[in-house]
Amino acid sequence: MTSFYELVKNRRSIRKYEDRAVEQEKIDSILRSALMSPASKRTNGWEFIVVDDRELLQKMSTCRELGSKFVADAPLAIVVCASPEKSDVWFEDASIAALIIQLAAQDLDLGSCWVQVYNRMHTETETSGEYIRSLLNIPESLEVLNIVTLGYKNEDRKPYDEEKLSYDKLHRNTF
Repeated sequence: MTSFYELVKNRRSIRKYEDRAVEQEKIDSILRSALMSPASKRTNGWEFIVVDDRELLQKMSTCRELGSKFVADAPLAIVVCASPEKSDVWFEDASIAALIIQLAAQDLDLGSCWVQVYNRMHTETETSGEYIRSLLNIPESLEVLNIVTLGYKNEDRKPYDEEKLSYDKLHRNTF
């Protein structure tokens, strides 16, 4: 069994995937993990949309001017949304859930990558969130945080080099 430390050390952003479907059992395991994500006051304001339709993935890949093209080649993506009406910390709750999705994927030997949607622009007049909301029929009451792409890795990324970690960012008792 992999330790949590090894899981975190080896999880890297993967943008190239094999042309191979992710098994339903793995998808179900990842989604169950997401549903166990911590949420403020157990509001569970997050919602998850699994997308494996090639045409939708292609359209989703244009949600931003830069940094989202690889979504088109992912076999699977999970869109993470949350309700600001249910929780004033929806952003944090959804972020934790998105990270849980990524760690669950890593634990199953799948790659993943976070694609920021919230506070990004699709065009000069339409946000990335509005574009994704419209594309996937997401209710207006939900904010779209991100897209997490998932699949079998088709690129090698080395684990984090512990010697190169930013230890100067660590403080004790005072800054």
